Amino acid sequence: MPQTITLIASGDLRDSANQVCWEAQKDMESRLVAAIESLGHSVVRGHEFDEARGHGFIRSQRQGMDVFREIDPDAPLIVAEAVWQYSHHILAGLTTHRGPILTVANWSGQWPGLVGLLNLNGSLTKAGVQYSSLWSKEFADAVFLDKLKSWLDTGSVAHEMSHVTPYEITSCDASTRALALQIAETLQREKAILGVFDEGCMGMFNAIIPDHLLHATGVFKERLSQSALYFESQQVSDEEAQAVRDWLDQAGMKFHTGPNHETDLTDAQILGQCRVYIAAMRIADDFGCDAIGIQYQQGLKDLLPASDLVEGMLNDSVRPPVFSRDGSRELYAGGPLTHFNEVDECAGLDGLITNRVHSALGQPVENTLHDLRWSDRDASGTTDEEVWVLEISGAVPASHFENGWADAEGFRQPPMYFPSGGSTIRGISKPGEVVWSRIFVEDDRLHMDLGRATSIELPAEETQRRWDATTPQWPIMHAVLHGVSRDEMMARRKANHIQVAYANSADEADLAMRAKASVANQLGMVVNYCGVRPDAH
Repeated sequence: MPQTITLIASGDLRDSANQVCWEAQKDMESRLVAAIESLGHSVVRGHEFDEARGHGFIRSQRQGMDVFREIDPDAPLIVAEAVWQYSHHILAGLTTHRGPILTVANWSGQWPGLVGLLNLNGSLTKAGVQYSSLWSKEFADAVFLDKLKSWLDTGSVAHEMSHVTPYEITSCDASTRALALQIAETLQREKAILGVFDEGCMGMFNAIIPDHLLHATGVFKERLSQSALYFESQQVSDEEAQAVRDWLDQAGMKFHTGPNHETDLTDAQILGQCRVYIAAMRIADDFGCDAIGIQYQQGLKDLLPASDLVEGMLNDSVRPPVFSRDGSRELYAGGPLTHFNEVDECAGLDGLITNRVHSALGQPVENTLHDLRWSDRDASGTTDEEVWVLEISGAVPASHFENGWADAEGFRQPPMYFPSGGSTIRGISKPGEVVWSRIFVEDDRLHMDLGRATSIELPAEETQRRWDATTPQWPIMHAVLHGVSRDEMMARRKANHIQVAYANSADEADLAMRAKASVANQLGMVVNYCGVRPDAH
């Protein structure tokens, strides 16, 4: 029987981003509507194009609530996302919607609807909202149309999940289990602190761990204010900030600067980031934090340059030294102060566990999150595997590059997102063996999915093609995931962010993965391996 489908689109809070991205959204919606109509159904948009603002996105939580007041709560509903979006704009309405819900994204690196989709899916999962999800490049391929028809006919879509294997204690040998037990018991006995500089960056509901779940792991939040971070950054002397900049220059980082604050990376912006780096470490030291996360967007975007350079320095063992206010102590000497980008607390807990597991195993402790941005076949012919672009605006440690800071470049952050500018840390992640993971919340429990990947080297022209197809100012990892197809990864994911850490060899990466899984299990998480056999040793 023909149905009328209601379509909505969540957007950014920033009209500058919504305006730039609107044409991509409009094109995606036209393709999606054509696909639905080809199957005998019709589509109505749940909200109109806003002439004054120049786009048709839902741009705030209030607007989202208002839109849902006019939508039939039993109507089949599609959330169509061609770009990055703020999930909380529509989450309230989705939590009470009774009709079937389908989230749909385009397959594009330039217009990261799939990143927005994955954040929305993770947020819906945490909220206990039932939904189905699809993605496509052209919205005309047989696989997409078949699954779309399934949703239109039944209200649900099934995806292949055979790559997911529940953790079993027998997947680890006795020595690995003993090490994991020691790490978990130490964490729960001695406790640890996540320093949270304001929660809920860009409406990422899935990135907030409820206190009662976090406390069971032995980890507690120190709720800090970005206002305090701003104030502390203003107390840093010019000489201290310049010393950080000089260290970066001497380490080989190349900054691409210019004179225009609105469009160029300026020396003043870089010095502002150096001040925030020092301030963040001093506040972390004040409160005894084991890891910290800076929200940045939206609170600091109009006051300070982007925090990305800061975050990358914090996550590296090789970084400019920072001293206490009286100069008597070097702070967090000899290692990273783990930072979770966009104050993603799931990544913060993951990063803290990763640091301890890898430290105990003698593996590299530097780790970071990336966006699971986009994947494509390798156009150079270097590999027949699907190669994912893992990319994030900040937090990547220079130790993930072949030559460390000497391979790092600084470009101005895109003005439509970052009006105050600031340097990125652009570089190519070195070839090597990687453990990937993600902690998420489902059914009021912490879960961890994890698996293995190889970071590969691609020719310069292929790397540039991928940068040009995404965000060329940001760091990139060419990741081949083990045992997980593109669609399997998308179907299983409950977050836009993915945590990565290197190991010194394939065998050591397998061991680190199993040890990390065992620690998470000991801490009470539901653990699943994705794409790899738990007995991979």
